[in-house]
This record gives sequence, C-alpha cells and structure tokens, in this order.
Amino acid sequence: MKKFLLAIALGSLCVASFAQGKELKVAIDPTYEPFTFKTGDGKPTGFDVDIANALCEQIKRKCVFVEQVWDSMIPGLQARKYDVIISSMSITEDRLKVVDFTDKYYNTPSRVVVKKDVKFTDPASLKGKKIGVLKGSTQEKYAMGELKPAGVEVIPYEAQDQVYLDIKSGRLDGTVADFVEVTGGFLSKAEGKDYTLAGPELYAQKYFGTGVGIALRKGQPALKNELNAAIKAIRGNGVYKKINDKYFKFDVYGK
Repeated sequence: MKKFLLAIALGSLCVASFAQGKELKVAIDPTYEPFTFKTGDGKPTGFDVDIANALCEQIKRKCVFVEQVWDSMIPGLQARKYDVIISSMSITEDRLKVVDFTDKYYNTPSRVVVKKDVKFTDPASLKGKKIGVLKGSTQEKYAMGELKPAGVEVIPYEAQDQVYLDIKSGRLDGTVADFVEVTGGFLSKAEGKDYTLAGPELYAQKYFGTGVGIALRKGQPALKNELNAAIKAIRGNGVYKKINDKYFKFDVYGK
C-alpha cells in the first residue's frame, strides 16, 4: 500500500513538474517603446515581447509575462518571481557577477539627447544641465561615469517614459538612452521635435557591455543552452528578420 501511495505521489510530482515546465515566466518593463510597451487594451507588445514568444515557440513553452520595475529586475529574478528577463538587458561585467546571460539577441548604441540649440562637443559642454536616465541602466552608469564628473546633474528615474514626461515639462534638459528606443519613443513624437541626438554613438563596453541578452539565474546550463539554440534558430529561419522588420528599418542584431 505504501509503495502504491509513493508511486502516486511521485507520479503527481512528475506531472506538476512537467506542467510548470510548459510555462516560462518572462520579466518585462513595459515602459520602453518600441522594445516593450502596452497596447491600448493593456497587452504587452514590442520587439522584446515578440522575440520572447518566438523563442518560447522554439523551446515548446508558453511565455507568461511578468511586469517589473527596471531597477528591481535582477532582485526579482533571484527571488524566483520569474524564470528569465527578456527586456533589453545589456550583458555587462557587473551583471555577470550575479546572473547568467544567453548569447546576445540584439546590440544597438546609446546616445545623448538634448535640445537642438545646445552645442554639444563633449561632456563638459553639458555642465549645469539636468539629464534624466533610467535607474539601474547602462545609460545611468555612463552618465555617472562621464557626465556627472563634468558637472552635469544626473537624475535617475524608475521608468524611461517618466524621463520623457519631465523633459516635456521642462524639468530636464535631456537624456541618455538607447538610440532605437529614444528615436521611436521620444524624438519621432511631437514632444521630441525640439530635441536631437548629440555626440557619437556610445558603445564603450565598460558601460554598455557586449549587447543585449536574456538574463537567467546562475546554475541553469540546460535552459541557457536551449535559449541559445533558439536564438540561433530564429536568426536562421527568418523569424528574427520578420520581427526585426516589423519594428525597425535596419538589423538591430548589430556588431
């Protein structure tokens, strides 16, 4: 009888484990258009969301999206609130100390954005200006490392769309943001008409890492290998290009 009950218990455990394996909980910050944002009816969408769904299809799992404030992304991952982060997170040395990453799935530069009448030549030319950045981002790291020492006031925000609201209201003079995101999420809109990209493309690895990857907890080589194989597969079968072309006019996979 005990053996029979044990068999039932083990069988139930296996079924539960299998059911859990069919879902992949994916953390996103839906304030980062066009990578992650919400439709009018509140559904998550964007390049990252479509990539996540394509990868889940490859590994035969269902993506379940969990919204998370950017600065709490990694703590939430470590607390097992979700399985992975697919939300434009750059692969940096600091982050690799606490989480693991897949291969990159895109790599775009960051840029400084200021009013068109500002003569930007170097960080010192922004002395006294107020620059808003996403808290916990590579852009914040760059701004703290390069702009703040030159006399720029760097102000971190919980979400990038809050930065744009404060630029619009006059409380900020500009931002440092991903080139694609700031172009689509701000400069191409009416509120961004008086602002422009300034200075060179920003790729420095000590700030921006080696591209954007999928973050997962350390000690999960099987999941990492699955996702790497899936990234390679969608790059090869045309699915990546289809998603890329839906949002962008160039290949964001980058260098």
